[in-house]
Amino acid sequence: MSTLAWFASASLAVWVWLLLGQGFFWRTDQRLPAVRRGADGGRAPGVPEEWPAVVVVVPARDEAGVLPLSLPSLLAQDYPGRAEVVLVDDGSTDGTGHLAVGLAARHGGLPLTVASPGDPAPGWTGKLWALRHGMALARARGPEFLLLTDADIAHEPDSLRRLVAAARDDGRDLVSQMARLRVAGAWERLVVPAFVYFFAQLYPFRRINAARPRATAAAGGCVLLRTETAVAAGVPEAIRGALIDDVSLARAVRAAGGRIWLGLADRVDSVRPYPGLGELWGMVARSAYAQLRYSPALLLGTVAGLVLVYLVPPVACGAGLASGDAAAAWAGGAAWAVMAGTYVPMLRYYRLSPWRAPLLPFTAFLYLLMTVDSAVRHHRGRGGAWKGRLHAGGGSGAPGGGEFASRHGE
Repeated sequence: MSTLAWFASASLAVWVWLLLGQGFFWRTDQRLPAVRRGADGGRAPGVPEEWPAVVVVVPARDEAGVLPLSLPSLLAQDYPGRAEVVLVDDGSTDGTGHLAVGLAARHGGLPLTVASPGDPAPGWTGKLWALRHGMALARARGPEFLLLTDADIAHEPDSLRRLVAAARDDGRDLVSQMARLRVAGAWERLVVPAFVYFFAQLYPFRRINAARPRATAAAGGCVLLRTETAVAAGVPEAIRGALIDDVSLARAVRAAGGRIWLGLADRVDSVRPYPGLGELWGMVARSAYAQLRYSPALLLGTVAGLVLVYLVPPVACGAGLASGDAAAAWAGGAAWAVMAGTYVPMLRYYRLSPWRAPLLPFTAFLYLLMTVDSAVRHHRGRGGAWKGRLHAGGGSGAPGGGEFASRHGE
C-alpha cells in the first residue's frame, strides 16, 4: 500500500474505535427527564415531597445586550420552593446592574439582588471572583442548592424544577446542562454544533454520568450545585485561577466525593450571537492554548491528531480517486463516512440538515488554526483576553469544546 493508504487506514482504525469504544459520545440522549404529575394527579416518581430552597447566581460583565433576553426567564421560573436570584455585576461599564434592576421591576417574579464584588483579587479570574461574591451572599440565605448560570443563558419556566428534581431523585451533587447554543447565522451553523461534538468526544457524557465514572466535566453556563458539596470542595477558592472554570469545578466536586451528571439541554438556550467567523475565532482562540496547559508538546500532539483523524480521510479519498490509489480512496472514504455518520445526531439536535455532516473536516481545520492562533497570542502576551481583562495563566480542560460551555471564564 502507498504511504497515503497507510495513513488513511490508521485514520479509519481510529474512527472505528471512536465509534464503538469512546462511550458512544456521538449519541445525544443524555437529557434531563421532564417533571410530570402522577397518573392520579399526585406526586410522580422523581418529584420531591418538599422542594428545597435554591439561590440562582449570575455573574455578569457588560451583558446589557443579552440580559433582556435571559434575566426575565430566570425571574419567571415556575419553581414550587423558595428561590431567588443574585446577579453579580462584575465591573460592567454598560449599565448591566441598573438594567437588571429595571428588568426585575418590569417583569416581577423571583426576588432579585444585584451586587458588585469590586476588582478581582490577585490570582482570581473575573468570573470566579464574581461567583465567590455571589455564592457567599447565597450561602447566607441557607439554600440547599445553588444554580450557577451565565448571563447569556435563557431558561424555560420549568428549567429549575427539572434540575432540582434530577439532583434529588438521583442523589447528584452537581447537575449540569450544556445549553443549546445559537445557530442562526451561517458561521454559527457551521462551527457551533461541531464544537459541542468535539467536547462530547473528549468527555463522553455517558462516562461522566455512569455509576463508576470514567470522565469528569461540566458545562459552566448551567450548573446546579449542592451547597454543602461546594463547601466541602472548597469552591470557588480551590479553582480561583482557572480560565476554563467548568471542568475545574467538576473535578473539584468529584475530588470531594460528589456525584456529577452532565447532558444536553432541551429547555436551556444561549442567546449570545456570534454573527461572524471573527467572533467565533476570538472566542476559541482566547482559551484553547490554556486548555492545552500552555504545553508546546500538547499543541503539537493536538495538531497531529486533528490532521490524522479529521483531515486525512477527505484528502486520502480525493487523492486516491484522482490517482487511482484504490486502497487510499477506500480507507479515506470509509473513515470520512464514519466521521460524518457520528456527527449526524448532533446536527439533528441542533435542527440542522444531516447533509452538513461531510463538512466536519473543514470545521476541524478551522479549529486547528484557532488553536495555533491561541498559542501565538499567548506567546505574544495577548492570551486569555476577554472584555478588557487579560489573564495569562491557569486553567485546565479539553481543547475546543469546553470553550462554549465556559464563555465567561475571565
